[in-house]
Amino acid sequence: MTTSVLEAPGLAGGLACDKGGKYLTFKLAEEEYGVEILKVREIIGLLAITAVPCMPVCMKGVINLRGKVIPVIDLRLKFGLPEAEHTDQTCIIVVDVGKEIGIIVDTVSEVLDIAGEEIEPPPSMSADVDTSFILGMGKVGEEVKILLDIDKVLSSDDIVSVSAAAAATASRAGDASA
Repeated sequence: MTTSVLEAPGLAGGLACDKGGKYLTFKLAEEEYGVEILKVREIIGLLAITAVPCMPVCMKGVINLRGKVIPVIDLRLKFGLPEAEHTDQTCIIVVDVGKEIGIIVDTVSEVLDIAGEEIEPPPSMSADVDTSFILGMGKVGEEVKILLDIDKVLSSDDIVSVSAAAAATASRAGDASA
């Protein structure tokens, strides 16, 4: 049986302790990111994505995952990175942010257990740089992983518009099969 960081003697009450835990890490461009494993529902290979009109560029459309319509966002585009050619390593991570949403990433790396004391707050940036979606900077050996607060990465506006598009697509699919 393992002891969580929150249960470790002498560490309770610290803000960093609250952030320790297991993170699924993945790559976008040359950077490595992590998302809390409890937010991850599954990892799937790239599926055919049905484009939905009038969506922001980062919202690629929807997929049919075992009969369930899931909206998909390209995280590269959401972060302002250039779009990349999809490879056999490109995959979709289905996360739960109140609704299930797929995020396209370049490649999934591994699940890491990062202790609270190994997570630092995001660096201070100028006022015009939004870092509110960064949970912290996880130090793993000589590397730094950017730990994301996936609920904040996918803003409520994103979720509302992509959910509405998914519902409309599912409704059209249901009408077509009737």
